Amino acid sequence: MNKVTFITLFLLLTVLPLMAQPDDFLRRSHVVFSGGAMNYIGDLNNQSALSLPDPAFSFGLHTSLDNRWAVRYEAAYGNVHSGDYIERRNLSFKSKIVEMSAIGEFNFWNYGVGATDKSWVFYMYGGVGLFYFDPMASYVDAEGNIQWVRLQPLHTEGQGSLQFPDREPYQLVQLMIPFGVGIKARLNKTLCVSMEYGFRKTWTDYIDDVSTTYAGADAVSHNSSNPELSIMLSDRSGEVIEGYVNAIGIKRGDDSLDDWYAYLHLSVGINLETLLGWTRSKRCKL
Repeated sequence: MNKVTFITLFLLLTVLPLMAQPDDFLRRSHVVFSGGAMNYIGDLNNQSALSLPDPAFSFGLHTSLDNRWAVRYEAAYGNVHSGDYIERRNLSFKSKIVEMSAIGEFNFWNYGVGATDKSWVFYMYGGVGLFYFDPMASYVDAEGNIQWVRLQPLHTEGQGSLQFPDREPYQLVQLMIPFGVGIKARLNKTLCVSMEYGFRKTWTDYIDDVSTTYAGADAVSHNSSNPELSIMLSDRSGEVIEGYVNAIGIKRGDDSLDDWYAYLHLSVGINLETLLGWTRSKRCKL
């Protein structure tokens, strides 16, 4: 997705709430708090969508446009991690995930302001967003203590080296597309609840710091913030098979598939009219 497409979709979702009558905005809107789990899908878990969930939470603003369509704006924070499903490769990571998104929802039947036939509904959603990640790995230092280090500055696949000029250092802020399905219900005029499961399609293969081939000691130490650590953490097979070093060009990851992550959560929404209705101006009625 190019930047122009992203900005166009984001602005479209941003102006949609203006279609609702301004005086009706509070009644149509909820502030939403969510908690659940994120998990990563990529090179270090064999593309599994259901492995190793970590806690996550989010909050946002949800506005109904009519009985079928709604938009929402969310900020989420979570963690993802994985150990290696290939024992000899012996790679692992953890990363925090911070995302911001604008999302459109479609209800499968009438639900929302003025709808009286159903108090619950299935829905699907999709949108655009940005997310921040920062992969880290642990190692045991000379004193026997476990240390965590950021992987992106170590250029573990030779990013930015003379040997691999096509491998640019990856950016930690990336575009993503959130989409998924859910079920929601009104408890009363003030509260609603929902449960949803969705994926985040990304355009990076480095959430786990693993993508292409082994680059060799010279390449990974080039321009590294810590050459010794770069060499150690770029090829960890020697920790499993003593003295083993992967040759340059052997597959370290699969660059034909980008990394994704998923988010399962439960939400509680509080109607804004209940929270902020007292701010409406008081007018005399004749």
